[in-house]
Amino acid sequence: MRLRNIAAAAAGGLGATALANAALARRADPLDAPLPGDEGTYRWRGLDVSYTEAGDPEDPDLLLLHGVNAAGTSMEFAPVFEDLAAEYHVIAPDLPGFGRSGRPPLLYSASLYESFVADFAGDVTEDAVCVASSLTGSYAVAAAETVDFERLVLVCPSASSMPGRRVWLRTLFRSPLVGTALFNLVASKSSIRYFSADHGYYDTDNLSDEKLDYQWQSAHQPGARYAPASFISGFLDPDLDLSEAVADLDVPVTLVWGRESDITPLSEGRDLADEADARLVVIDYARLLPHAEHPDEFLDAVARELPRAEGE
Repeated sequence: MRLRNIAAAAAGGLGATALANAALARRADPLDAPLPGDEGTYRWRGLDVSYTEAGDPEDPDLLLLHGVNAAGTSMEFAPVFEDLAAEYHVIAPDLPGFGRSGRPPLLYSASLYESFVADFAGDVTEDAVCVASSLTGSYAVAAAETVDFERLVLVCPSASSMPGRRVWLRTLFRSPLVGTALFNLVASKSSIRYFSADHGYYDTDNLSDEKLDYQWQSAHQPGARYAPASFISGFLDPDLDLSEAVADLDVPVTLVWGRESDITPLSEGRDLADEADARLVVIDYARLLPHAEHPDEFLDAVARELPRAEGE
């Protein structure tokens, strides 16, 4: 009798979980365009990758690559996108598995994103300045070995996010019922706000309700958990020493760091700048997202490093 009651309770719990997952999925609307501009589609390895471009195509190309997290999209660059488009031909993709791009149930990996950045930059841009955020900065560094970038601007770059690679955790998050429920917790509005306050923003008042809602909507699109499942389990960390890789590049590199960043502290930025002979720009009262939190200061820093943006 007890066994029957336990089985009934378990079945009831799974049923309730399934209903909760379905209810959240119904609340998510089709995702709006993340940025103002013309939307295009880049066909890559059977995937439709969505990107936004703006500015005069005759101006120098500027490639913006958003960071990786449970709700990552190119909307990360919304505060600076239009200002940059006044001087550049700006192209900002949603990485495969994120935003309005395809989200098939692949085993996403760092090598996949390194290949994507190299292929996208080589096919869609020409001699681009590449701005890459956080973990994606390491993918841009790897791609720069084969792509002719004009310059790299790396915002709090990292080659390490989650310690170790845990197959069991990736498998758990990819599972249809329990994995969806766990990811819904990770990608809830309260969780997104918590992680934004913990390491994304210095002041979460700079995270508007509109941005928060867009991130939530993005994280509840069909297939949204597959790429973050690889991120959470450590499979998106590349196999490279970031300092050595940057030092070996024949491309000028600018590092932009939030002074209050703790996931990738400023001390790491200083060490990276010294070891790789790169220029370091520090923005006060910012963590991982100085371009989102202090766009004017970020634009000033970029303009000083990129004289072509000022028509010189």
